[in-house]
Amino acid sequence: MTTASRVLESRQVRYGDETTIHYTVSGPADGPVMVLIHGWACDRRDYDEISAHLPRDLRVVAVDLAEHGESRSTRTSYSMAAFAGDVVAVLEAEDVSDAIVVGHSLGGAVAVEVALAAPVRVARVIALDALHYTFLFGALDDAQADAFLTLLRDDFPGLVRSMVEAGSPEGTDEALKDAYFAKMVAVRQPAGSAAYEGLVRWDMEKALAAVTRPVTVYAVREMLNPESVAHLEGRVEAVVPIDLGSHHFGVENPTGTAALLAAVAAR
Repeated sequence: MTTASRVLESRQVRYGDETTIHYTVSGPADGPVMVLIHGWACDRRDYDEISAHLPRDLRVVAVDLAEHGESRSTRTSYSMAAFAGDVVAVLEAEDVSDAIVVGHSLGGAVAVEVALAAPVRVARVIALDALHYTFLFGALDDAQADAFLTLLRDDFPGLVRSMVEAGSPEGTDEALKDAYFAKMVAVRQPAGSAAYEGLVRWDMEKALAAVTRPVTVYAVREMLNPESVAHLEGRVEAVVPIDLGSHHFGVENPTGTAALLAAVAAR
């Protein structure tokens, strides 16, 4: 596949007896590496246009997590750590070290877990509109998690619609919201529901306390509240408000998102 300035080469890696991860690579083999992880119920194609606008000397690896996009698995665990295993398998296959690992939404949690699982392969973590949502603050016990997951079990389309609305600042194009809903509601099951539950049950506090690589959060300004900034202070390197669109700003504004990531890579 060819974008404006990059040829995206499709590859795959199989690990264990149950999981095949598909991913794309582009850019020089000896260039600094940026790894891109999509959000829940999305796929690596969300990064195609972003990749096209990234610096040409950057090696870009975009991953489909298990049961998202083209990747397939028969496993039963879709925790953040299990998804991190998908990304680590790609890093090992590509012999990557010192990568900037970028994750959008759920992918931000996965990126943190990647840095925990393979710190020698990760230089820093960039969370794109991730980690600052208050339901992640403090580990939920079983009763709290079950209450939070009621809508998941009783009305999955309603859950997806509510997520799209919650991630859409006032004025977001209704056609865009409908497109996000249609894509996300079609996530492969039962992995899609299991992945959502995996995020709800993820212990972010424990993960951020243990990670040794710097984590920066870029959050949509209109959805970032002072409570979140205060809670993440000392847990991440920085929380940076951005004005690039809705929760899915990478799709809406790929040039602006690429410029943000290029600035990170240039540090």
